[in-house]
Amino acid sequence: MWYVYIIKCADTTLYTGVTKDVSRRIKEHNSKKGGSYTRTRTPIRLLYQEPQPHYSSALKREAQIKRWTKSKKVALINGNLTELSRLRVSHD
Repeated sequence: MWYVYIIKCADTTLYTGVTKDVSRRIKEHNSKKGGSYTRTRTPIRLLYQEPQPHYSSALKREAQIKRWTKSKKVALINGNLTELSRLRVSHD
């Protein structure tokens, strides 16, 4: 199983990634061994994770979410389906 995850960085930006082991990846980010983007933005906090059956589907979902606005990502994180649908018209 693969996971798409969204973390909040210390500077309040959101980062979206893919991993097989979310807890290990969060530890890597917080120990500055994650991606270069998060290395200078620690500590980070996990806000959302979503299982995907295959690596390819996880990458597609990650790419989709990365195109979204921050407000649309926040709606996903909060499980606000009404707001997510309203924002669907932009950057889907």
